[in-house]
Amino acid sequence: MTAALFSPFDKLAMALLPLAIPDASDGAHDIAHITRVWSNACAISKIEGGDLAILAAATLLHDCISVEKDSPDRAKASSFAAKAASVHLQTLGWSHDKIARVYHAIETHSFSANIAPETLEARILQDADRLDAIGLIGAARCFYVAGRMGSALYDPGDPRAKNRALDDRAFAIDHFETKLLKLADDFQTPEGQRLASARHTELLGFRDTFLAQIAP
Repeated sequence: MTAALFSPFDKLAMALLPLAIPDASDGAHDIAHITRVWSNACAISKIEGGDLAILAAATLLHDCISVEKDSPDRAKASSFAAKAASVHLQTLGWSHDKIARVYHAIETHSFSANIAPETLEARILQDADRLDAIGLIGAARCFYVAGRMGSALYDPGDPRAKNRALDDRAFAIDHFETKLLKLADDFQTPEGQRLASARHTELLGFRDTFLAQIAP
């Protein structure tokens, strides 16, 4: 059923989905996340172009190595995943050129890696993945990850961080300021930017309503 969501790349999805999720307990980077990123990538590619086969493989394997958000190796996660993806695609007989394009897209998709995407497919994957980090889905994922890390929702003494430094490892709502609300300014494609603008507005509304209810 899930593989069919990647049509017309059903067979590729059937081969790669068992390798796509190394940590089944992580609901922020699960099969649902991958299918949302694929939907985003298709929506952007419909306007911007790009090779959908490259995008399908890169989407399926972009999180195939799991590194927790609070790990010192977090910035290397996309490089680890790119290397693992290359091995998986070699076993399927993919050409060196196609594997290199998937490698680059995966390596550059991560915010933490801070590597500029140089191909259209890499730019689309980065945009598609970041779209899932903003809007209401992004808010939900933020609080989910905070729970996995043992963070509080907010600082009851200073929820707006007026008299303290932001600390998104301690307080989930701080992550909006340290990362999520910055993402919309750095999308790579015109269509990605258009979609991001709407989700950014949703995210701002959520943040403002949340804070108004706890610190009017």
